Amino acid sequence: MTNNVTGSCLCGAVKYQVIGPLRPVVACHCGQCQKTSGHHVAATSAKREHFQLLEEGGLKWFFSAEKIRRGFCQQCGGNLFWDSMTLPTISIFAGTLDQPSGLELVEHIYVEDKADYYEITDGLPQRHGFNITSKVDDGE
Repeated sequence: MTNNVTGSCLCGAVKYQVIGPLRPVVACHCGQCQKTSGHHVAATSAKREHFQLLEEGGLKWFFSAEKIRRGFCQQCGGNLFWDSMTLPTISIFAGTLDQPSGLELVEHIYVEDKADYYEITDGLPQRHGFNITSKVDDGE
């Protein structure tokens, strides 16, 4: 299934579109996601060739590890992207998608690092580390 979705940061200084399939949403509970978002992150991903920035005037990249960068808006502070430059996909924070997205949450990763103030009780798979079972599908 091919999607044509758009999204943006809160102020609109960063806008993007994806023309192609999106991976189902995965919640990441790692320490870095907690520090950048204030909680855990829910993200989808798309193949790079299906992703296009429409407005990038506010976009700023921060390298959080070697070959891993996080994209955010330097004007409103909105977290938008997680980008491992070694993967063929870019992760997109699901809350930045214009609705309806048609996506669903399918699993939790890095659950060993989750904060102590909440429990994961939705019955979805919980994984240690970055072992995502859901991949972007070409729809073929």
